[in-house]
Amino acid sequence: MPTSPGAIMVVNSVHWFRKGLRLHDNPALQEALNGADTVRCVYILDPWFAGSANVGVNRWRFLLESLEDLDTCLRKLNSRLFVVRGQPADVFPRLFKEWNVTRLTFEYDPEPYGKDRDGAIIKISQEFGVETIVRNSHTLYSPDRIIEMNSNSPPLTFKRFQAIVNRLELPKKPLPTITQEQMASCRTQIADNHDEHYSVPSLEELGFKSQPDVTPVWKGGETEALERLNKHLDRKAWVASFERPRINAHSLFANPTGLSPYLCFGCLSSRVFYYHLRELYMKLRRKSSPPLSLFGQLLWREFFYTAATNNPNFDRMEGNPICVQIPWDHNPEALAKWAEGCTGFPWIDAIMTQLRQEGWIHHLARHAVACFLTRGDLWISWESGTKVFEELLLDADWSVNAGSWMWLSCSAFFQQFFHCYCPVGFGRRTDPSGDYIRRYIPKLKDYPNRYIYEPWNAPESVQKAANCVVGVDYPKPMINHAESSRLNIERMKQVYQQLSHYRGLSLLASVPTIQEEAEPPLSDDSQASSSGMFVCIQRQKLFSSKIQCSKLRTVKTQR
Repeated sequence: MPTSPGAIMVVNSVHWFRKGLRLHDNPALQEALNGADTVRCVYILDPWFAGSANVGVNRWRFLLESLEDLDTCLRKLNSRLFVVRGQPADVFPRLFKEWNVTRLTFEYDPEPYGKDRDGAIIKISQEFGVETIVRNSHTLYSPDRIIEMNSNSPPLTFKRFQAIVNRLELPKKPLPTITQEQMASCRTQIADNHDEHYSVPSLEELGFKSQPDVTPVWKGGETEALERLNKHLDRKAWVASFERPRINAHSLFANPTGLSPYLCFGCLSSRVFYYHLRELYMKLRRKSSPPLSLFGQLLWREFFYTAATNNPNFDRMEGNPICVQIPWDHNPEALAKWAEGCTGFPWIDAIMTQLRQEGWIHHLARHAVACFLTRGDLWISWESGTKVFEELLLDADWSVNAGSWMWLSCSAFFQQFFHCYCPVGFGRRTDPSGDYIRRYIPKLKDYPNRYIYEPWNAPESVQKAANCVVGVDYPKPMINHAESSRLNIERMKQVYQQLSHYRGLSLLASVPTIQEEAEPPLSDDSQASSSGMFVCIQRQKLFSSKIQCSKLRTVKTQR
């Protein structure tokens, strides 16, 4: 704010939390504290947005828990979190005047919507004479720098992206956690009625029903994130041997070392994760530098952030220059059955049930349901799947979520459309005993292993003995997979044949072939994946051979 000549400049800082909900490795927050007389930590929450946005209760719960944890951590430093209701463009002019703000700091947001929002706030700040300081800490690298090094266009193959990253310096080292000494040098003015105006709201206040009996699988917050990171790194064997353990039924369930939601919300710094992995690897491998693929889960995240940063239409087909324009079917009824876990395929339904209940599913489970919705069976646009995941998935980063759906639907980045996941055989190979099915579809718990993945093939006597008759207690398969997958492969073939003359000229020049592109790597702990369909730690050519679907004895069903 303007000062009179000769007056001593008082620095009143506001740090604006969005993502980056943490006190460790937070350079923008460090800038807010630097030489400040006062500092206030703000989170702006729009109650209208809570009631209208496509965000489910699990994601809101995780956010509110993260804000509560942040407030608790700030209390230990004699500060508080100010949760302000409203929209940033309306809130900041009032706060600037009310608090006599001179400095505003926040973390750089590389996504198009965030850049537009932040540009508007920077302009408002200038009008009020408020200095703005923006620092990057949500990604390892600057997406703009990577684009600059790629002739001012985003690299659209992971191979090309890796080549550029190899030329960059290592990511900046993470900054230490904010200390009591730092906070003591700049006070936070906290009113007695702080909680009346600036407390973290409850789910009920945001319009959600009370859920007192629900114990979430994923607890939000920086404190939980750091505890999980320590547990994750305690499992040193996979880092030391750098070998990929087999994926099994246990992998399908959430465990206490999963990190992906914490990276998505910024409760855990990606740079802290990166350097912990690097240092542990070098310690166990006698100081040899780790290969880039050790950081695969983080680099795929960076890849999609870079691809999306200058593309506001990255989450849709229309106006999206990297997306193949595929004539998908419009089938709201089929979409609803998929989203609600009522397809009649236990493997698909169990995955969607887990997603709706817990907000997380294994990356291979994401592959299965995404393929089923799009090119595998239902031929429904990946845009619809993106919206459902955006609502339900805790780690659904906008860039990574949309990029993953384009990838798996063969709309961008990858075009091996003849590789299709079987909704029976894929699950059976992963979990032969069907424990996962029984956990999330208890109606089928008494089915013998032989029929747990295809209950419609069980004799009527077996169905009655299991107290679950197909078509009465559990739906019949909504589609004939064998017929649909064959039809959809032909559809995809026609799409790509029509576009083939563009290769080398525009669209398809950016789409890698299987020989050119390394597939996303698999992990011993895929739950550490940073909010993607296939973001993980170690490599495997998942599609090196065609996934063969076991022969189905399906009932005839109508599309």
